[in-house]
Amino acid sequence: MTNPSRDDDEALRRAAWRIRRRAVDMVAIEGYGYLGQALSSAELAAALYLTALRPGHDRLVVSPGHYSIVHFAAGVEVGLVDPAELATYGRDGSRLEAIGTEQTPGLTATCGSLGQGLSVAAGLALAQRLAGSDRQVYVLMSDGEMEEGQVWEAALFSAHHGLGNLTVVLDRNNSQVDGPTESITTLHPVADKWRSFGWEVGEADGHDVAAIRDGLARLRENPRPSVLIGSTWTLSGLDSVLPDEADGHFLKLDPDTVEQARKVCAEGEANAVRVPARTW
Repeated sequence: MTNPSRDDDEALRRAAWRIRRRAVDMVAIEGYGYLGQALSSAELAAALYLTALRPGHDRLVVSPGHYSIVHFAAGVEVGLVDPAELATYGRDGSRLEAIGTEQTPGLTATCGSLGQGLSVAAGLALAQRLAGSDRQVYVLMSDGEMEEGQVWEAALFSAHHGLGNLTVVLDRNNSQVDGPTESITTLHPVADKWRSFGWEVGEADGHDVAAIRDGLARLRENPRPSVLIGSTWTLSGLDSVLPDEADGHFLKLDPDTVEQARKVCAEGEANAVRVPARTW
C-alpha cells in the first residue's frame, strides 16, 4: 500500500479497520488472545506507522510484549511483516508469538515484563544522538505499565539528557490484567505527571487519526522527549458484537462472533467509519 498523505484521514481510518480485522483473524486461530489491545490502539498504530515512522530507518520499541498483535497487524501496512505469516500467530515455532520476543519481525525491541520498554528506547535514543544520526525512536506503551517504577526512572533519564528524538505513544485504555487501571493504582492526572518529569506532552482522542497524526508531527519538532497520550477503549469499533462485560485485556471469540466482527471491520473499512471518542 502507498502511504497516505497527512491529509488523507479516510485512508488512515481504513488502515485502522484493517488492523482490527487482521487482529480478529489472528485471535480466531485459537479462539482467544489480546484482541482488546489491537482494538484500542488501531488508530494510534495506523497514524504512527503510516505518517511518522520511517520503516527500516527509525527505531521502534513495543514495550508491552502482548501488544505485538497490533504491531503485526500494522506492520503489514508498511512492509515490516509478511501478511502470509499472520496465519501462524501464536502457533508453536512461529515468529509471531502472542507475546513478542527477540525474534519478533520489524521491531528494534519488545519486552515481556512491563515497564522495561522505555528504558530500552531511552538508551537507543541516546545512542542515535551520540552517533549523529537523525533516526527517531518511537515506543508504544500501555497505561498499566506506568505503575512500574522503572518507567519513571527512564523518564527522568530521558529528560535529563534532552532526548528530543524519543517519542512515546501511550495507549490510555484504562485496562490491565487485574481490571481498570484506575481501580488498581490511580494514574490520573497522567499528562501532568509526564510534564512534571520534564517531557513535552500531547493529548488526543486515541481514535481520531487526524489528531494523532498532527500530535505526532508537532511533538517530533520538540527538543525534549515527548509523549502522545491517546484516550482509547478496548472494545472500540467492535462494541456492537462484543458483550459490554467482555474482558478487554484478554478476549475469547466464538466462531459466530468472529464472523460478525469481520463483517463490522469490512464495513468500517469500506466507509472509513470514525470510531467514537472515549475518555478516562
